[in-house]
Amino acid sequence: MAAPPPLLRLRLHRQGIGAPLGRDATETVQHLLAVQAQDPAAAQWALGLRTSGTAEADIERAVQERRIVRSWPMRGTLHLVAAEDLRWMLALMASRIIALDSKRIEREFGLHDQALGHCRDAVERVLEGGRSLSRPALYAALAERGIDVAGPRGLQIIGRLAHEGLICQGPRTDKQPSFVLLEEWLPPQAALDRDEALAKLARRYIAGHGPANVRDLAWWSGLTLRDAQRAWDLARSDFSVMHQDGIEYGFVENDVSPGKPSVHLLPAFDEYLVGYADRSAMIASADLRRVIGVNGLFNPTVIIGGRVAATWKRELRKDRVDITCQPLRTLSSSELKAIARAAKDYGRFLGLPVQLNA
Repeated sequence: MAAPPPLLRLRLHRQGIGAPLGRDATETVQHLLAVQAQDPAAAQWALGLRTSGTAEADIERAVQERRIVRSWPMRGTLHLVAAEDLRWMLALMASRIIALDSKRIEREFGLHDQALGHCRDAVERVLEGGRSLSRPALYAALAERGIDVAGPRGLQIIGRLAHEGLICQGPRTDKQPSFVLLEEWLPPQAALDRDEALAKLARRYIAGHGPANVRDLAWWSGLTLRDAQRAWDLARSDFSVMHQDGIEYGFVENDVSPGKPSVHLLPAFDEYLVGYADRSAMIASADLRRVIGVNGLFNPTVIIGGRVAATWKRELRKDRVDITCQPLRTLSSSELKAIARAAKDYGRFLGLPVQLNA
């Protein structure tokens, strides 16, 4: 196994894949700033992979203790963020999603200003006082108040109110997400002006994902390229730069040594792949569609030396977890042994023995 090139070696380190990031899941989320989380099991393993000694239950405990929160701060997609980061991220990035989506949800679902006002009032009434409701229970409560939640309309309502900062997800109940009022769930935070928020975004993104470039920042945040460039310029003095193929990459200086090539099982939608506009350094062009589907699904992957070498899937059984790998190239015996060790670590995280098929 060849050592990864400098760009990948630095990304592996900054993302906490080469070595653990924090003492607990909260520190790991703080470092990465946001972890894509529409697949709850994948998001939990994304943190488990990067946090030494963490088990699946520890991640949910951090949510229950309100140190980590699930919401939709950017790209219209569910993420895990540290509690203290949610409000400024919503103010900076979710407003663009609202503006882009307003006419569509009015046209397709009748969610005009008056209808949304009715939804806000109803949600506040059913959740106030510290109540948390699962999605089905929340839908039922809204339907009792005359609000149509049939088909995808209910999801559109929840998404809009989460983007506005009225609600967020609370603890999971019987594997179902619950919803709570954001103002009751999290303590207040001082607002940032736009330039402060832009600079903070760029600084934190580079610290957790660098080396990365301004287009990567625009993709990851969902901001326009112009706003991403503004963020980059405001924070430019806080990170170092390197150039590759004529492109400027920001990164945080560190004393990482090349070390030994490593093998890791990454979950679906992992930040190592999702976090960049250009993934050619990590995925061979011939393998792109096997890793990222036409529907935007990022499959779980095996990375060797920083590059994707296989995809994998799991099947949970009562007494074990079965993991099946689908190689994208011929794997050596030493690589297969390393994959088995990585799979065993995933089993430790779940508290289950592993049976690997590779």
